[in-house]
Amino acid sequence: MSIQTEPRKRTVTPFRYDIVGSFLRPSVLKEARAKFQSGEISAEQLKEVEDAEIVKLVQKQKEAGLQAVTDGEFRRSWWHLDFFWGFDGVERTIIDQGYQFNGAQSRPETARLTGTISFSSHPFVAHYAFLKSAAGEDAAARQSVPAAAQFLFELDRAENQESTKQFYPDRAELLADIAQAYKAAIRAFYEAGCRSLQFDDCTWGALCDKQFMELMEQVGVNVSEYAAELAKLNAEVVSDLPDDLVVTTHVCRGNYVSTYAGVGGGYEPIAETLLSIDNYSGFYLEFDTDRAGDFKPLRFLKDNQQVVLGLFSSKFGELESKENILKRIEEAQQYVDLNRICLSPQCGFASTEEGNHLTEEQQWRKIAFIKEIADEIWK
Repeated sequence: MSIQTEPRKRTVTPFRYDIVGSFLRPSVLKEARAKFQSGEISAEQLKEVEDAEIVKLVQKQKEAGLQAVTDGEFRRSWWHLDFFWGFDGVERTIIDQGYQFNGAQSRPETARLTGTISFSSHPFVAHYAFLKSAAGEDAAARQSVPAAAQFLFELDRAENQESTKQFYPDRAELLADIAQAYKAAIRAFYEAGCRSLQFDDCTWGALCDKQFMELMEQVGVNVSEYAAELAKLNAEVVSDLPDDLVVTTHVCRGNYVSTYAGVGGGYEPIAETLLSIDNYSGFYLEFDTDRAGDFKPLRFLKDNQQVVLGLFSSKFGELESKENILKRIEEAQQYVDLNRICLSPQCGFASTEEGNHLTEEQQWRKIAFIKEIADEIWK
C-alpha cells in the first residue's frame, strides 16, 4: 500500500491501532462473580479479584503495544446499563424480554426511573482512579461510558415509557437533567485524572438500520427528528469541556455473544447529523461487514476529526485477509485523508460479561494483527 502523504504520529486518542474497550472476562473473574452472586464471597473479595485481573490486563495491553488502555470493563455486567444504574433516580429492573439480536436474546434487564435524574456520586469514578493508577505514566488510561443518547434511548423503550413520563411529563426537562447528570459525571472523571473519554453509542447503528427505521415510522416517530434530538443531547454533554480532555465516540450495530442486531444499512441516513457533533475528536465506526455500507458518509467528517475504521471483527477469532483490509483502507481514502485514519476492531470483545465466541489467545492475536497492519502503513 502506497502512502502519498507523510504520516504523522498520533499523540492522543485515538491511536493508529486501537481497541474499543472491553475484553473477554478471564475464567477466574467469571468464577468470582458467580460466587459473589451465590453469596459464597463478599463484595470486597470480588473486588480483590477484579483489581488483580485488571492489573494483569493493563500489563497485557501495554505488552501488545497499545498506547491507550482500559480496565476491560471487568467490573461491569453490561457495557451500558451498569453506568445508568449509578445515577440517582435510576434502578435496575427485570423485564419480560431482553434485547433481540440475530439468533439470540440478552438477559431481560433495563434501567428504569424511580425519580428525577441526577449525579451525586458514581462507582465508575473510583473504578477509573484504580485504572489510572494501574496504567502509570506510559499509557493513556481511557474511560468508556455509554453516550447520553443511549440513556435516552433506554428510557424511551416501550417497557420504560410509563415511568419516564411519570417523572418527566415535560421532555425538555428530561433532556436537561440527563445532560446535567452527564456533565457532572464528566467533571468527576476529569478530577480523577481522566483525559481520554469515550462515549459508546448504539443509537446511530439503530437509526440507520432499515428494519428499525420502518418500525419507528410505524409507531409515529420521525427518524430524522429523533436523530436530531439525540445529536443535540450528545452535543450539549460534550460542550464546554476542558481543553486537555480528549473525547471520542464509538458507534456499534450490536455485539452480543458474537451476534449483531437488525438487518443493517449504511451510515448515509444519519452521517451528517452524527458527524456534525463538535468536540468529538474521533469516531470509532463499525465497518467489518457490508452491513455498514460504504465509506462515502465519511465525507462529512471535519478536518480536525479522526475516524477509527472498525475493519476487524471482534466476533470471531479468525484473522481477516490483510489484502482485503489494505484495499478497504484505500477505498476510505477517497473520502478522508490517511493521516486522519486509525484502525480497531468494530467493537469490544465482550460488550456484556458473557463475551464473544473466541478465545483469549485469539483476542490478543487479533490485536497483534491490527498493530502489524498499522505499523506497515504508518511506518
